[in-house]
Amino acid sequence: MMKFHILTLFPEMVQQGLATSILGRAAEKNLISIDAVNIRDYTQDKHGKVDDYTYGGGAGMLMQAQPVYDAYRSVAGEKKIRCVYLTPQGEPFTQKKAKELSGEEELVLLCGHYEGIDERVLEEVVTDYISIGDYVLTGGELASMVVVDSVARLVPGVLNNDESAETESFHNDLLEYPQYSRPEVWHGRAVPPVLLSGHHGNVDDWRKKESYKRTMVRRPDMFARFDETQLTTKHDRKVLQQAKDELHQEQENQA
Repeated sequence: MMKFHILTLFPEMVQQGLATSILGRAAEKNLISIDAVNIRDYTQDKHGKVDDYTYGGGAGMLMQAQPVYDAYRSVAGEKKIRCVYLTPQGEPFTQKKAKELSGEEELVLLCGHYEGIDERVLEEVVTDYISIGDYVLTGGELASMVVVDSVARLVPGVLNNDESAETESFHNDLLEYPQYSRPEVWHGRAVPPVLLSGHHGNVDDWRKKESYKRTMVRRPDMFARFDETQLTTKHDRKVLQQAKDELHQEQENQA
């Protein structure tokens, strides 16, 4: 079982958001556990206050070190559990990072609020600074839910199909190929004939080519990271070249 501990001022928000669908079923099967810890429960202020003005002046209030530290210790005890602070100042969250984090037995996610958190407690407990994008949110709760969802999917047994996590978007620095369901024709748009052929080799090649083409068009930055040296067979290299040639022809036809 992988254990997630989310330190937050709004435990109900993350509990409700992570208790349904795939993650809810995974928790029921004891594959993962999600514990929302209310930082406010650990303040020593009789009024439940967890924030104060910043030294040196400036707008807004800052979360104090003591309640954050005590909330972390309530989970970790004397252990040093990996702690992720969700912040726009962190490294961009990627599928590669999700896979790395999924190898932990326990993970603490720290959600900031107001103008942030006292730097001293961050230096004391945080091991990773992660951002889910270059924009500002009210707090770290939504970001923590994104990270938990992405990481939990990689825990063995959470997904019904063991291959799902290996084939969906962002695996291996490639986007996922297009997918189709019934009916065969919808609004005049037909399912690509190769998918109806029953020829598994041709289907596999088509999916690879479409994955390459989609990544080159929609995420050229990602395709630039794709390591072509991993294509160890002549056939695999041929499929990639075919994808490049087809995309070039399609773009010329549209010009």
